[in-house]
Amino acid sequence: MKQNKLFLSALITALFFTSGIFPQAQNQSSNQPQSQNASQNNLNLLDEADKLGAAVYWDTLTQNGLMEKNGRQVSFKAGDNFILLDSSRLLFTDAPEIQNSSLLVSQKFIQDASSFFNTQSEANGFKIGAILIDPGHGGKDPGAMQTHKINGKDVTLKEKDINLTVGKMLYEKLKAAYPDKQIILTRSTDVFLSLQQRTEIANSVKHKDNEAMLYISIHVNASLDKKSRGFEAWYLTPGYRRTVIEKTEDPKLFTILNAMTEEEYTTESILIAKFIMTGLQSQIGNLSISRGIKAEEWFVVRNSNMPSVLVELGFITNYQEACLLNDRQYLQKTAFGIYNGISAFVTHFERSRGFTGH
Repeated sequence: MKQNKLFLSALITALFFTSGIFPQAQNQSSNQPQSQNASQNNLNLLDEADKLGAAVYWDTLTQNGLMEKNGRQVSFKAGDNFILLDSSRLLFTDAPEIQNSSLLVSQKFIQDASSFFNTQSEANGFKIGAILIDPGHGGKDPGAMQTHKINGKDVTLKEKDINLTVGKMLYEKLKAAYPDKQIILTRSTDVFLSLQQRTEIANSVKHKDNEAMLYISIHVNASLDKKSRGFEAWYLTPGYRRTVIEKTEDPKLFTILNAMTEEEYTTESILIAKFIMTGLQSQIGNLSISRGIKAEEWFVVRNSNMPSVLVELGFITNYQEACLLNDRQYLQKTAFGIYNGISAFVTHFERSRGFTGH
């Protein structure tokens, strides 16, 4: 049965949460690649992977690829003479290449991948070790504000209060469901935290090498257009470049590994955003509308060295939506929707041992 599909998506890359744990690449003479020539790469990777029972994921834009079997991963890039094994170990081999729209590899490349898939995994796989919930604004910073007449009374809604209420609801649900994970609130009271303080809190959380961390920022929207309504989720635009791993002794190796890890953070963020939007839609139903997932260079998202999503619960400037945001039962629905999305991602991530190609 054919298991391989060539996913022509810019979302698939190979790495996740190995900041600071990359050892030097294996550099034994037997593993050094030979000079590349057309006669070496005469095997179609899709056909060979199918024989191994491995799935292949390929990004035509970056020419990054990944082979996956039983949760174990071999990451590669066309033209690069090394592969990355389970996001933690480099192995020199023959470089894959594109010929006539086909991805070709050498016998050595297949042998190296097969040998790796047949070895016993030394790790238990990746897991989510910490989830950080960041209710936006607070203290002297109220965020968006709007006064509406609700049930005959003037009610002034403040974004900071809504964010905190939903954040605490979400915290309680995650804490009860995942006693083995760190569930963290950046603020549990009406206090002011600068954007820098929020990202410092996120980046200072300690977790094990095989553990990942998620950053969920909660906000409420506003617009000059009073008709604007709906909920949405934002992730960091892939065009924004940042440093997400610790420096290595080899500058060239650092550049490669940082870029691949950064791309994986984007992949994770998009997947989390999709799960959260599905969870919100399921809970909210036709009470509001989904505005989809979007990319933007929000400060708290671009400065967090982990997959990060910013959720906008609705528009405080829209009367109908403001009435909903003033209703505790509705806020429970939004918290439960976000919780369901996070839970779905955690299950997906941990069952696949950290593999997030989707």
